[in-house]
Amino acid sequence: MNYPKLLITGATGALGPTVVNALYNKGYRIKVFSLDPLKNASFPSGVEVIYGDITKEKIDIILKGIDGVVHMAAMLHINNPSPNMIPKYEEVNVVGTDNVVRYSILAGVRRIILFSTIAVYGNTEGRIADETSPPRPNGLYAKTKLKAEKIVLRAKSVDGVPIGTVLRFGAVYGPRVKGNYYYLLKAISKGRFIPIGKGENRRSLVFENDVPQAVMRALEHESAPGNVYNVTDGNVYTVKEIIESIYAAFGKNPPKMHLPVWPANSLFALFENGCHFLRVRPRFGRWTLEKYTEDAAVNGQKIMTELGFGPNYDLRKGWQETVLQMRVSGLL
Repeated sequence: MNYPKLLITGATGALGPTVVNALYNKGYRIKVFSLDPLKNASFPSGVEVIYGDITKEKIDIILKGIDGVVHMAAMLHINNPSPNMIPKYEEVNVVGTDNVVRYSILAGVRRIILFSTIAVYGNTEGRIADETSPPRPNGLYAKTKLKAEKIVLRAKSVDGVPIGTVLRFGAVYGPRVKGNYYYLLKAISKGRFIPIGKGENRRSLVFENDVPQAVMRALEHESAPGNVYNVTDGNVYTVKEIIESIYAAFGKNPPKMHLPVWPANSLFALFENGCHFLRVRPRFGRWTLEKYTEDAAVNGQKIMTELGFGPNYDLRKGWQETVLQMRVSGLL
């Protein structure tokens, strides 16, 4: 197969090197366009790296000769963002996506793959959402990602053929994990974690090394354009099962006790009030607990059936690899 040339935006983020390296090793010719330099990793020597801002620059020259765009650049989820963050989320996630799509169409790009999130479904509240479920996004990240999805799904070539595909990823975890799962790993490694609630709420996850395969399937399969796909490892897990898998990866037994939700909520409220009194912005609060106890369960079968995606990592294998590599790199 004659592998095309790709432009990958936002590839200097946590997940970017995994995607770039895997696609490059598969034979794709890759150009990276990112705002910030790469940290604690490297791209293969054959990857062309250009720095710039997708919201401000005309990227027609950069897109010359490009066959496909993998749009990863985004303002990611932030816990309890302040209202003054709204313009930034809109600028990066919506205006930036519109800029990329508009110039891609003009350049004759044949495929645009958008990295999105299952957060657009909101709290699934006992249901298992699939691609036909109506989105109910909560928060700036999910709301602006849904707007970006609509832009990509409207994208068509000059002869009217759809060129955009949306990949809604479950929670991506792995050795370069950041955010809530990173803090969970650190707390468990130091013996400072206390489960809150029974952990019966559910999650859908995907290991980071399985992400590039989903991207390649979306780039290469003729059925992908114009469609939305949930990307998970094919399973739905309770938070209790996730925590047990992490403890097993550390070679530890999980706690037998848990803190009920209501006193934890009261403690978080007291902490928030104290920070408010001291005029300090709290790093965690009741929103943290709400995120921890919400349901986020989706069906990931469509991409497996239609595009042939087959994840190689289940929950236990993924967390074992995560803990191993983070220990080797000194992150744990």
